[in-house]
Amino acid sequence: MRTRPLPALMAVALLAACASGGDRAHADASTLTPLDAAVVEATGQVVRWGGRIVQVEPRPDRTCFEMTATRLDHQGRPYWAEDDLGGRFIACRAGYYDPAVFRINRDVTFAGRVAGYENRRIDGQSFRFPRVEADEVRLWPERRQSLVTRPPPWPWWGYW
Repeated sequence: MRTRPLPALMAVALLAACASGGDRAHADASTLTPLDAAVVEATGQVVRWGGRIVQVEPRPDRTCFEMTATRLDHQGRPYWAEDDLGGRFIACRAGYYDPAVFRINRDVTFAGRVAGYENRRIDGQSFRFPRVEADEVRLWPERRQSLVTRPPPWPWWGYW
């Protein structure tokens, strides 16, 4: 009986590609949250944080984002609960990110290192925002609200 190694090699390559996930920085990311990082010194910590864009600030050499933070699911996508108080953070990345694409209220995940802090004002009060120099930026597709329809309880329902 003759074996065919090509399909087996293709299957192994496909599984390896799925396992890598693509995000290098989050494998060693700390569990520190932006809210915690605002009150302790966390400069140099590797983090993976996400949330919603509050403001986009294109600069000559990079783009910075002011973010409201929330928890991330197993894929690194932000998810929201009513009682979320994840704090805020600034994330900067080299290059230009178009504010028309990276617009307010879009979900984004950043992976990188805490590079320092910025003091900013919200409603007249000063707050300390951790600033992340991002190695990776992931803009998530907008969630579409779907209308869930249920099948009729009887097959003839709706046919009369």
